[in-house]
Amino acid sequence: MLPASLLCLSCGSGAPNNVLQNTTYRAFVTNNVSAGTLSAGIYVVDAEKDVRVSASITAGDAPGMMVVTPNHAQTLVFSGNGTATSDNLFSIIDNAKQSSANKVTLPGMTESFVVSPDSSTAYVAVPTASVTDQSSGVVEVVNLSSGANTPISCPPLGSNSPSIVCVTAATTPPTTSGLNLPYTNLAIGNTGNRVLALSDPSASNLIADTIAVITPSSIGTTNPVVTFVPGFDHPVAAFFSSDDSLAYVLNCGAECGGTQASIQQLNLTNNTLGAYLPLCVPITGSNPIQCASSAAGSVALVNGSTMYVAGTPPYINGSPSQPCTGETAAQSCGLLTIVNLDTMSVTNAAPIVITDGYHTRMALGANGQLFIGANTCTEISAATETRGCLSIYNTLPATTVGSNPPGGVLVPPEIGDATGIQPIATRTGTSSIAPNVVYVIQGGSFYIYDATTDALQYNPVNPSESGRIVNLVGDFVDVITVDF
Repeated sequence: MLPASLLCLSCGSGAPNNVLQNTTYRAFVTNNVSAGTLSAGIYVVDAEKDVRVSASITAGDAPGMMVVTPNHAQTLVFSGNGTATSDNLFSIIDNAKQSSANKVTLPGMTESFVVSPDSSTAYVAVPTASVTDQSSGVVEVVNLSSGANTPISCPPLGSNSPSIVCVTAATTPPTTSGLNLPYTNLAIGNTGNRVLALSDPSASNLIADTIAVITPSSIGTTNPVVTFVPGFDHPVAAFFSSDDSLAYVLNCGAECGGTQASIQQLNLTNNTLGAYLPLCVPITGSNPIQCASSAAGSVALVNGSTMYVAGTPPYINGSPSQPCTGETAAQSCGLLTIVNLDTMSVTNAAPIVITDGYHTRMALGANGQLFIGANTCTEISAATETRGCLSIYNTLPATTVGSNPPGGVLVPPEIGDATGIQPIATRTGTSSIAPNVVYVIQGGSFYIYDATTDALQYNPVNPSESGRIVNLVGDFVDVITVDF
């Protein structure tokens, strides 16, 4: 599962970009197209004033997903388009200098990379990477301080490698491919003492039910420890308890080709399964829990002891499992489920309907507004209705926000996939600009939402077009703030 080829890590080229223009709170925005005078790269936005500052930062042919290190010193960016000509470039940006510090050419696409709490190490999942004499799939381990790249390698089941030992669960899938398969998503604990590699949600074989528990302290030794734990249902995300003794694993279930969307506890002290919770409104008094509604979950967010989960139940026999409930002309809708992790229970008494599609983004903005983004949703662009793949849920129990009532869902009249969401919680800029906003990338466009109205903000710098930034042009993918 985790074999890796040693890759070349080289210094980035290009002059440093030091034009900060007194900007103390910045957002980076990835643009993945080059046309005419427009070049692919990372744009820098003053997140206090909603204006573009300085030139773009080079980060490959098609930069997209970004992750900022916990110390905010670096931003990690992946560039790739999934084609044979994809550059698959993993760039390390120096945030202070606003320039590329190092870069790695990965052996394939990645959809997930995480950083250790001390900001020293990045773990990158590359599920399609070819490995000689082993099944596809690697996790690259990049030292962000020295630039060294340490491979993790597990030999095929039954081999007698003297230098590498992979500790496996007794019920590890009994095939030679059980150790080398395309694990897609990663999660890291609060202390960094465990990294979880979660199986490809589209897999149809035994990998779809397995999580690999990696012990980072063993990487680079003669005995790297990787423990395989079965018993899941297409896991796509994991969240850790404060002491890292427990992981709450989100199972995608039927939406990803499995059986039941759920939350499954994983005890990390002995790598055993704990409590299990189906993601649905339950039938009152049922034990074990039986569902009174459809269930789905492809992305989640944890706020204290509350977990918000979004997903779309699949079609069955050509009909949607979750039809919409009259609020839209769309036939299929998704679901938001609210979970109390302390009691392992669903707290919403009725289904919360959101847009359909495959949900990949979720962020809690100011004023209790939960922004949920999906891809490939049912879009409507008509005289009577316009809607895309962004949903906004009002978590406030007794306050209407704009036209969004308590516990209500609003779908803004903007079309396109929602691929990037970044709350800008507070700022000290001019008082005429909304103090609490959320940056959203939707349909390749950059939008600014006012979290006190759940609508595009009025920007005095650009009054003719709400929710836009002057001179910010491109096909955008992701947005993230890089300063404390």
